[in-house]
Parts: sequence; C-alpha cells; structure tokens
Amino acid sequence: MRILGLAVGLALALAAPAHALSLPSDGTLKFDVIRKGKDIGDHSYRFSGSKNAFSVNVATDISVKVPLIRINAYSFKHDSVEQWESGSLKALSSETNDDGTPHQLRTQAKDALPASLWNDDIVHSSKLMNTIDGKIMSVRVVDLGLESVGTKQGKVNAHHYRLSGDLARDLWYDGDGNLARVAFKADDGSTVTYIRK
Repeated sequence: MRILGLAVGLALALAAPAHALSLPSDGTLKFDVIRKGKDIGDHSYRFSGSKNAFSVNVATDISVKVPLIRINAYSFKHDSVEQWESGSLKALSSETNDDGTPHQLRTQAKDALPASLWNDDIVHSSKLMNTIDGKIMSVRVVDLGLESVGTKQGKVNAHHYRLSGDLARDLWYDGDGNLARVAFKADDGSTVTYIRK
C-alpha cells in the first residue's frame, strides 16, 4: 500500500525568495501525521541560524501498519537540509527511504522553491522543486480564504490554499505565515492530515 505523495508531500522540499518573518519564533514546527483517525507518524521542521542565513532540517517518519497483525504495510522516512541566504535557497540535500526504495539528493538552488511547504511564499509560485529527486513540479494555487483550524494547542485562524497539478495539497498558514495544517489524498483514497502540535 502506498500513501500518495508522502514522498512528494511533506517530505518534499519546495526557490524564490523566502519571508524571514515566516520563520517560527521558537525555531521549530512539529506535526502529527493522521490517517483514518490514527497517528501514523511525525513530521517536523527545525530552523537554525539568523534571518539572513539559516538552515531548515525537515524530518518525516511514517509507518502504516496492517490492523490486528501490526505488520508494516508502508513506511516512509525522509530527512533533508535546506540552506538559505538573503531570502533565497542556496542548496538542498536529502535522504529518503520510500518503503524500501532509497533516494539521495544533493543540489544547488533551481528556479523553483522547495516543496517542503513551510514557506508560505510557495502559494505565489507556479513551480516547486521535489526535495526527493530534485525534479521541477508545475502547480496551480487557489486561495480559499480564512478558516479556523484545529491544532494540538487549540484553534488558530489560518489562510487556506489548495495546490493542484504535479503536487496536490491543501495548506493552511497562520497569521505569522507559519504552516498550521496540511491535507492530501493517499493512493487508497484516504485523507492524510498533518496537524500541528
């Protein structure tokens, strides 16, 4: 069983200028990964450095188990590091194990933002870079307005955007421009949601 886009989704790193103000004040964003009401893993961002020169460590660890016998039906592990200077992506490296298939990426900046989703500048982009294989994805973005969404810390007002094309995601960003929630359809039709802790 494959969870659609887990490899292309949160583990993807999305390169155009970044807003330094969209960096979280405590230097981290953490999410529970939920599918069919069950917590199947974690997704996190760790920011270090200054507003003018910083790195972003992205980590995703997901395991879908077969009910009752608890054997893994699908697993996905992704770790990436983005290097940013003066609001632009300079380099990206990642290692991914997509259900037993390994991927490695080492690349300089391309004419696209990384699809890691933390950067709300992506909603103004038509091209995103896959952080697993470095391929450029074409996307369209629809602004769905403000909504109240649940997090582990309570409700937050967030701006809802829908990506389609080579990457299909619903994204919510809070008033500070930080990622608050992600949702997308898996291969089996189920919805996978990233809920901020």
